[in-house]
Amino acid sequence: MIDKIGGINPLNNVQNTQKLEENDRMNAQKDSITVSPEAKEMAEVYYMKQVAADTPDVRADRVAEVKEKIKDPAYLNDAVVKSTADRILDAYGL
Repeated sequence: MIDKIGGINPLNNVQNTQKLEENDRMNAQKDSITVSPEAKEMAEVYYMKQVAADTPDVRADRVAEVKEKIKDPAYLNDAVVKSTADRILDAYGL
C-alpha cells in the first residue's frame, strides 16, 4: 500500500502525468478534411442552379404586352415581320 509521503500522494503525480501525455497525443492529432474534385464540382453546380432559379428568364410584362399586340390583326404587317426577322438574324450574328 502506498501512503502519503511527506504530504504528497505519489499516485496523483503518476495519474497527472498520464493525463498530460493523453492530452499531448490528442492535441498532436489535428482534424483535417479533403474535398474531392467531384464534390467541388457538385457544389459549383448547386450554386449555379440556385442563381439560375433566382434569376428571371423571361420578362413577363413584355411577354404579356407582345401577346396583346399579336391578338390585333392589324399589328402583324410586313414591316413588323421584317423588323422581327432582322432582329433575330442580328442576335445570331447573321
